[in-house]
Parts: sequence; C-alpha cells; structure tokens
Amino acid sequence: MSDSRGFLPPYTPGGGSALIPDMPWYYSGTLLTIEYRTDVDRVRALLPPELELADEDPGAVALIWADWQSCSKSGAELLDPSRSQYLEAFFVVRCKYQGVTYSRCELIWVTTDFAIGRGWFQGYPKKLGSIHVTRAYQHGKASPRIAPGGMFGASLAAYDHRLATARVTLREPVERNGFVNGHPMVHHRFMPSITGQGMSLAQIVTMGGVDPDLGQPWVGDAELELFDSPWDQPASLLPVREIIAGYYREVGVTFAGGTLLHDESESR
Repeated sequence: MSDSRGFLPPYTPGGGSALIPDMPWYYSGTLLTIEYRTDVDRVRALLPPELELADEDPGAVALIWADWQSCSKSGAELLDPSRSQYLEAFFVVRCKYQGVTYSRCELIWVTTDFAIGRGWFQGYPKKLGSIHVTRAYQHGKASPRIAPGGMFGASLAAYDHRLATARVTLREPVERNGFVNGHPMVHHRFMPSITGQGMSLAQIVTMGGVDPDLGQPWVGDAELELFDSPWDQPASLLPVREIIAGYYREVGVTFAGGTLLHDESESR
C-alpha cells in the first residue's frame, strides 16, 4: 500500500516533498501598515453579494507590508532560511457576514511558493510579487530605530511593474495597530470544477491567529502611491482618497486552522 502523503501536493512516500507541512504554523515578523480611505463603492464592488459593508468607516483600507519568518512545529525550516523567510504586501478591508464584522484580504502578493500554497488553502488570493520594506535593527547607522522620527520605506511590484510605494515616519507609541485588520478574517475558498461548470470547492471560512505575542505598536505619518499595470489594478480597485495613519509593529502568532461558515461545494 502506498504511503504517499503531505499537507499539500506533491504527495510522496513519507510526505517530505510536500509544498507545506502540517499545521500548526508559527509566524514571527514585522508589520508596516498604512490605513487610508477609498470610495465606498469600490469596496462594495470587491465584496461577494453575501457580504455587507462594515457599519462604521466602510471605505477604510489597510495596506500592510509583512516581513515574516515562519515554521512548522518541528522548527526545521528555521535552519534552512529559504524555507522560512518571505515578504508579503496585502490590502485588507472590513465587511459583515450574518451580522458579524470581519476583516478580509482582497489583494495580496508574496515572494515564495510555500506562502502561496498556505494562502490559497486559507482563502487568501495570493500572487507572486517583488516586495521590499525597511528593516529595523538596534545597532549601526544603516537602520531606523523604533522611536520618534524613525523612517520606513516599502515597495511592491509584480511582473516588473511597480504597484505601490510607501513611507512611514514614526511619531509615538499607540494602543493598537490600526483598526481595519483588527477582526477575524472572512474568506472564500474556491476551486473551479475540472469540467468547467460550477465549483468543486466553494466555501466561506473564518480564521484568525492564536497564541499572539505582540510588540508595542507605533503610529506615524504616512505617504502612499498606488499604480496599475496590465496585470494588476490596485490603484483602480482601491484608490487612495485620504491617508489615515501609518503603523509599525513586531508580531508573533500561530495559525492552527479555521471555521467553516458556509459550504456550497459540489461534493461534500
């Protein structure tokens, strides 16, 4: 009998070639966040019919640059950093489903294939991109400090086209890291049927991190420019109308699974 296994393909004897290992997955990293307001009708256009706009500030958006180190329970990836380190940039809005307010990722780019695999499993619409963000160190002159006046830059590109450029100048500690990305996520998990008719997988799910280990958030002034390309349209889909603020925070979190809210898959 075959012993082929793995969390995601390829399934092989022993499972050692799987794109990603079994849950739980551990994350440590930093978040550079810019919150801004866009046109409410642009947010509505991105939401499926079963989701409603948030009651308060429905046009608020968070664009987040995350610099991650991640691993599975064994921690083996940490000794092979190409399997643990990656960056991502993602746009988050808020919405309601059955009267509950959620955060929702609408656009996201990452730098590695294993991050794409995890994301599609979770319902994140991940694509490959080129992502850079200023890192903070506590020694030397080639680094900002997590202190008033610390300046951070970030960029996002895909298919050799620039999609976003940002700058945040820290001002002071604050109680929370913004408000848009502050709820459990609600996502759709889709897979079209191989016949071309209907969906083999069509679920609404919710999830969030557990066992959080969160650093002190900082708020500051922010600048943000978005651009379109022939293949990505963040500037048209979620244009910047008003900057709210920029934030920086170091975070640690565990992902151990989610909750199925609704299932319309063909086979169950």
